[in-house]
Amino acid sequence: MPPRPKPGSKADRDALRTELLTIGAPAAAIAAEMRARFGFRPREAWRHAHGWTLQEAADRLNAAAGAGGPAADASLVGKWEKWPDPAGRRVTLPVLTVLADLYGATLEDLLDLEDRRALPEADLRLLRHQPDAPVPIAVPPTALVPVPTAPPTGTDLVQAAAQESADWARWAELTNCGPVALEQLTADTRYLASSYLMAEDPLLVFGQTKHLLTKVWDLLYGHQRPQQRRELFTTAGYLFALMSWMTSDLGHRAQAETQARAALLCADSADDPGLHAWVASTRSKLAFWDGQFRQAIQHAQHGAANQAPGTVTVLLHCQLADAWAEVGARTEALTALGQAEEAAAHDQAGMIYDQVGGLFSCPAGRHANYASAVHLRGGSAPQALAHADRGLTALQQQRVRAYGTEAQLHITRAGAHLLARDPEGVLDAIVPVLALPAEHRTAPVRRRLRDLARDTAASPMGDSAAGLRLQDAVETAVREAAHALSPAAPTSAWINDHD
Repeated sequence: MPPRPKPGSKADRDALRTELLTIGAPAAAIAAEMRARFGFRPREAWRHAHGWTLQEAADRLNAAAGAGGPAADASLVGKWEKWPDPAGRRVTLPVLTVLADLYGATLEDLLDLEDRRALPEADLRLLRHQPDAPVPIAVPPTALVPVPTAPPTGTDLVQAAAQESADWARWAELTNCGPVALEQLTADTRYLASSYLMAEDPLLVFGQTKHLLTKVWDLLYGHQRPQQRRELFTTAGYLFALMSWMTSDLGHRAQAETQARAALLCADSADDPGLHAWVASTRSKLAFWDGQFRQAIQHAQHGAANQAPGTVTVLLHCQLADAWAEVGARTEALTALGQAEEAAAHDQAGMIYDQVGGLFSCPAGRHANYASAVHLRGGSAPQALAHADRGLTALQQQRVRAYGTEAQLHITRAGAHLLARDPEGVLDAIVPVLALPAEHRTAPVRRRLRDLARDTAASPMGDSAAGLRLQDAVETAVREAAHALSPAAPTSAWINDHD
């Protein structure tokens, strides 16, 4: 049995930081918890509170310090964190000032008793005589005004009150995020949500999403006007939801749930019904692929109750139908499909607008994929085939090729031919899936392939030459894909599923 990593490992730090961020803890609270739990020194704790590597901290410091800065690298930042240990290097006050600004901390936050004992007397004198260190702009300036020894009276009291009001008004007008920056963040989020559907290297999209989310976090630690703050929470919520979908497709469902809970917190903070609905859809998806069909139904029903704008209502009713079909509730499944059709009918002119789009949309191909699968489970081969053909036609008209949806539609067509006792139709229908690169056969696609092979083995064609050929081909395809998508495979070999 391999030894358990020591406390404070990357996994421990990430889990603690994510949990605290989910409940809205600021960086100072996360750094304090890092110190208490893992025994980190102050500067290391603040870096881990932001989730930065040594090199990331060095890069940010170099960018902030400019050409006259210390030209830091990962090794130097690590030595600054170790000091006054003999293996460390003394950190100067100018460097501390830049670090404090990067971390959203004060100079006092980055020093402990050991540091103070080792600092030169000149530095200590500067610290003692330095004015109060800057605090995050989100703290009103009135909170920084020292309490006078004797409260003002008369005219002095009136003037002091007016001065405090003026200070507060100046603070209230300040913002670290203007309309152009907000528009760019929204545009970047839309780009990532679309890129994810067709990415040849989805892990690259995952990293880009995480980087953009970090930018939004940094802004939310600061001060904005109320509407700007709501827009930032909305953007963060969609990014958290996107991270949840990708994390689930990577096979980490527990971590995907954490991302989904963070998205839910953002939806509450933004008071955005559209985001609430997409978060419910995300959680329904996670529950469905975990086999928790009743939970999937509850999440989908909760999301549909928001009556949100865009095509999310179509998707939620599709997800509801899918989950009802899995538990054998055919009447409820068909009712949900009818509700999805009604919701989609409102977009006959293509006027329904999805705020983000890409993954966060339900176009005709995605809709048809759910409908065909539900009819297949209900034993209706003609309807399953009709919806699958409609979906494939719709996908051909899309600019973005959705590999997962396309593969599942072909598998549904094969299942419909199996129901119709058409062995040659089964083989013809499954050829496009078997021809896909192994890395495009994601876990949900492999699961659908295994289900098809199982149903084939139990059918009248199970012992036929065609049936045995199909089962052998599916077994080979699943094995190849599992190898291509294993953790040891290159990152470019992982392709997302999005249904």
